[in-house]
Amino acid sequence: MWMIRQSVDYFFRVLDFLIIARILMSWFNPSPYSTIPKLIYQLTEPILAPFRNLLFRFRVGGMIDFSPILAVIFLRFMRNLIIGLLY
Repeated sequence: MWMIRQSVDYFFRVLDFLIIARILMSWFNPSPYSTIPKLIYQLTEPILAPFRNLLFRFRVGGMIDFSPILAVIFLRFMRNLIIGLLY
């Protein structure tokens, strides 16, 4: 059971890291043809897109994209819920 808990924890940590990496990449605007930014974009877009659509529907935002903040909060909630259910 410990191994499953650790695997779930690492999975959510990797997702947090990828979202933070995407935020940092947006500040520096890397080449769209580079492999690593393209991979990070492809891995995080399915997570961020629903939150971006939700914010758009409620007309929240503008020049600042708050979807990564909502995604990280939601992922932390899901992580705690899943790990809590495993105990």
